Amino acid sequence: MWGSCTAELAKLVRRPANWFMLGIAVVLGLTFTYLLPLAGAAGSSSGAPGTDRGLAATLPSNLVGNAIGGLPVFLGAILLVLGVLAVGTEYGWSTWKTVLTQGPSRLTVYSGKLFALAVASLTVVVASFATGAVTSALIASSEGEPMNWPSFGSLLTGIGAGWLMAMTWAALGAALAIAMRGVALPIGLGLVWLLVVQNLLFGVAAPLVDWVGTLQLALPGANAGSLAASLGASGATPGVGELVSASQATLVVAGYLVVFAGLGGWLLRRRDVL
Repeated sequence: MWGSCTAELAKLVRRPANWFMLGIAVVLGLTFTYLLPLAGAAGSSSGAPGTDRGLAATLPSNLVGNAIGGLPVFLGAILLVLGVLAVGTEYGWSTWKTVLTQGPSRLTVYSGKLFALAVASLTVVVASFATGAVTSALIASSEGEPMNWPSFGSLLTGIGAGWLMAMTWAALGAALAIAMRGVALPIGLGLVWLLVVQNLLFGVAAPLVDWVGTLQLALPGANAGSLAASLGASGATPGVGELVSASQATLVVAGYLVVFAGLGGWLLRRRDVL
């Protein structure tokens, strides 16, 4: 088992595309949570209500919400692509049979991939917190604002919640890759769901149709958005909104993680890998 874990982790580390996606995730996070609010504050006239609000959103006190606010949608999409690539490329390169004929069982190899994805997901979340902390500290210092950092417990809670959301999307990507035995179609369908269908349900259909509003409360995106909102993420961020309680959101997202991971393992074990 440990050999499969280290082998899969080495694959992720040595794949340039994964480092590129980590960079994209960091840039997107900084752009939407720091640069755009600062640009809005700078573009407002002095003393306008939007000026103080834009600057306040970038200060260290909002680090937890800013770091995890993108995970329900755009950062979640990057984790989904990461999960697809970690598993789906084995089909494109026809390397499943090579790996499995060397001894480890399918579930052992799959567990190694989930371990590697867990490490990668945690890396993305920690990188988001680290770059956000540096950026907010620089902003507070340059503007002469106090550096009121979240408590250590709040930081751990935020990292844990972010890791849960990130790993859920990565597990979904892995399950889609196994179900469709490839890369292109799982990425396409996953991104359509995350970036289009989910937002249409959240912002358009739910306010108009009662049963859609009820249905979305059981979907992973709405619960991830509620979890992020409960920890301070801005409601102006796409996909973020406190629709259910934090405890329900945590349980539902964790449940989807178990379902996605279990479904991927079941499909891999039951079906031909060729």
